[in-house]
Amino acid sequence: MFTYIIIALTVVISLRCFKDRRLFEKLAFIPYLTVKRNEWYRLVTHGFVHADMTHLLVNMFTFWSFGVYIERVFGYLGFGAFGFLGLYIGGMVMASAYDLYRQRNNPSFLSIGASGAVSAVLFSSIFLEPWSKILLFAIIPVPGIVFGILYLVYCQYMAKQSGDNINHNAHFYGAVYGLIYPALLDTSLVSSFFSRLFSF
Repeated sequence: MFTYIIIALTVVISLRCFKDRRLFEKLAFIPYLTVKRNEWYRLVTHGFVHADMTHLLVNMFTFWSFGVYIERVFGYLGFGAFGFLGLYIGGMVMASAYDLYRQRNNPSFLSIGASGAVSAVLFSSIFLEPWSKILLFAIIPVPGIVFGILYLVYCQYMAKQSGDNINHNAHFYGAVYGLIYPALLDTSLVSSFFSRLFSF
């Protein structure tokens, strides 16, 4: 249920921001303004704003693909709606933490999109079912754990290259948060993860 609510809110706000630059800049994650003006809400609101329709559709399709499953599993595990929202909203915040510090004195740095939160949801799925297949490039089925390793390596490599207007740091730290978040809620899941990991 919350997966669909989040998708609906994100679509509505993103579509509005496509036409309203002032609102876009008000909601975007700008570390300089976040710190200087105490606009800490930006750590969350940037996740509801996207650059264009492709950016929006890719993020929301990926979120829907894994969010429905994670929301159901979290309910089964007793984490409930608050646990799921903690994953998604926490993913937004943690995905921004690195750049909040690194770019706090850079007034030109701006980041938008739900990618950090979506990465968190995706990697919680990998943590819970490491050998479930994920489509690489939307075509090639690979085990989730393999996809996860490749994804993290790629994010770190691309973050050092810069120049493509994609916040790879947000993807990386959102993914890491999603990987450890379920274990923070229930430490017994760590042993379950390793049991599944070595039972291929």
